[in-house]
Amino acid sequence: MKYNNKTIQIITILALVFISLGLLSSCEDSLKLGQLDESNFETPEQAIGYLMDGNGKNNMSLVEFRNEGEIDIYLALTNTADQNATVAIKYDSKVFEDYNAEHNTNFELLPEGLVTFEGDLEIAKGSKKSEKILVKFITDEALDSDKTYVIPVSTELKSGNIKLAEKQSNFLILVKDFSEIPTADKSTGIKIISCMEVNDTNPLNNLCFTLKSNNKPLIDQVILFSSNINYNNETGEVYVFHNPSVTHILNNRDKYIKPLQDRGIKVILSILGNHDRSGVGNLSDETAKVFAQELKAVCDAYKLDGVFFDDEYSSYQNPPPPGFVSPSNDAASRLVYETKMAMPDKLVQVYVLSRTNSLVTIDGKQPGEYIDYGIHDYGRGTDMSSRYPGLSKDGMALYSQEFHNEYFTSRYNLRDLRNNGYGAHMIFAMDPLRSNYSRQRTAMQMIAEELFDDELVVDNNFYRKDW
Repeated sequence: MKYNNKTIQIITILALVFISLGLLSSCEDSLKLGQLDESNFETPEQAIGYLMDGNGKNNMSLVEFRNEGEIDIYLALTNTADQNATVAIKYDSKVFEDYNAEHNTNFELLPEGLVTFEGDLEIAKGSKKSEKILVKFITDEALDSDKTYVIPVSTELKSGNIKLAEKQSNFLILVKDFSEIPTADKSTGIKIISCMEVNDTNPLNNLCFTLKSNNKPLIDQVILFSSNINYNNETGEVYVFHNPSVTHILNNRDKYIKPLQDRGIKVILSILGNHDRSGVGNLSDETAKVFAQELKAVCDAYKLDGVFFDDEYSSYQNPPPPGFVSPSNDAASRLVYETKMAMPDKLVQVYVLSRTNSLVTIDGKQPGEYIDYGIHDYGRGTDMSSRYPGLSKDGMALYSQEFHNEYFTSRYNLRDLRNNGYGAHMIFAMDPLRSNYSRQRTAMQMIAEELFDDELVVDNNFYRKDW
């Protein structure tokens, strides 16, 4: 990701070609049904029912709420129902206990008394999807904003002859109570992701840019770029390595991270190759699972909000050494999947480049069920549905900008992002103390205007790198 002039030149040429041809991408806005692996069923022609949320995610969903929250739940079928069917859903602590045991997590139950299920799931003859029902929940003074709570849901067939999938008819609603923390969410819901080169810049500078109408921060997420996946020559294992800048920020989280989170900004740790044999795209299944647990430990220790995978700067070896496989999208998918399974309450994001430029179904889960965001390389604005099946438009970051080498986007591109329902936009290497700051500020003002119908307000008391 770092300052790649060759990539920028190529993308510029391609962008001009696409504009001249008038090629624009489009995608259906309607709710897409999740997909179910039917290979485990003896009679896949039978209508098999499974739960999904409003974004088409099966089995699990993460919801942040303030004071009260709700989520849409549907019953979807693999085939059309040959008669009307009714399915009850209920709070079921066994679903929660089974998940914690299988994935080595330690979530807590949201007390059942704080949860309301509004009716049964009704599916009509000839349909493949029920009408939605709402699951509602409220806060309580005993809830802790640093913890993730679970609403465990199971199903029971009340009428009809559909079959309920053994596991996929259960659902975990992960909830985080942020009633005491402000939100950075803005009018259109589009998220602005600031990927910070922290060797150069103090991440607190993201606090200096707000919107005039509501004083909310322009930035929704800060990616700390970057920690690394490293190989230990003595043990043959991989581990998370933090360079001196990242180490200083993490060790002083109350100074550099907490002020961002206190304004509702998520703080994400980037994971990048580091010129050795290990990388995002070549871990064996077992190595990926172990490394995912280490990532979880890092996020828990420093109260980070997730990880961002960037498959660059690795020196992959062939034949692969023990614990590794030949670099592939499949191997990258396994690592990303295991990371989401280890910490489903955290954001998991990938850069649309190299072995993470597309992901595959792992253990029956589509990429859209185990990543939250795909972030396009500089200037690219194509839909990602074919790269990450199951990922909603909300999780697609288009037309990324690179502020160091001044690869800025256009008003046209920002309008295209917004008008076509995409959910995120990334800026890389923002630094208000760099000589080209005036052009960076113009780019951020354009973001405020085109994505939020607002004005940018700047606090000129910028933060110098003080380590």
